[in-house]
This record gives sequence, structure tokens and C-alpha cells, in this order.
Amino acid sequence: MSTNKPKQKVSGIGGFFFRAKDPAASAKWYHEHLGVDPVPTVEGAKCWRQEEGDTAFSPFPADTDYFGRPEQAWMINFRVTDLDAMVEQLKAAGIAVEANPDHTYGRFAKLQDPDGNPIELWQPT
Repeated sequence: MSTNKPKQKVSGIGGFFFRAKDPAASAKWYHEHLGVDPVPTVEGAKCWRQEEGDTAFSPFPADTDYFGRPEQAWMINFRVTDLDAMVEQLKAAGIAVEANPDHTYGRFAKLQDPDGNPIELWQPT
């Protein structure tokens, strides 16, 4: 029996959840340094809203070293509008940032959060 209903698909990422040694401090760090608003704790407050844009969703080989530590299972990539300004801002706050050369898809920089989780910043071309 065949129906002609369109196949359903997800419309975007609704959340990103991860373990942290100190969740409150981690939420504060992401807010202070990357502008990601923490999840609201009161009814009616709004979550962080990202700007519409391309989102890469890409499994990597299990033995990749792209994320850093071998036991690291994920890396988050944030879009930015001015990579140079963001890198400057992070360095001024004492955060180590490694800018990567230009790539076909844009410009990139890597850093880690206080728990050592990898973060990649991406300025699309």
C-alpha cells in the first residue's frame, strides 16, 4: 500500500547537549565569549536564536584527529560574520585560538572550551 505523503525530515538543530564539569560555569563561558545565551530557567524567557544559514552535519571517520583527543566524539562549529574580530576578541580574553588558512568553504579557527571540548569557528565565503 503506497501513500503519496511527503517524507518528513527535521528542520534544524533544536539543541546541543553535552557533559561539563561545571555546567553553570560552562554556560557562562559560552555566553561571555561566544554570545550563546544560556537555556532560560523561567517561563517565557527565550533561548539563544541562531541566524539562518548553512549547517554542515557530517560524520567523520572514527580515527580522525580533526577533533583533537582520540576520545573526543564531537566538535561544534559556529558560524561567524567576522572571523578576525572574533579571534582578536578571544585572544584578548586569554583564550588560545588557532586560525587556519583559507579553505574552499571559507575561513576557520579552532579553540577549546574550559572542559577541552573542541570548537571550530567558520566564516563562510
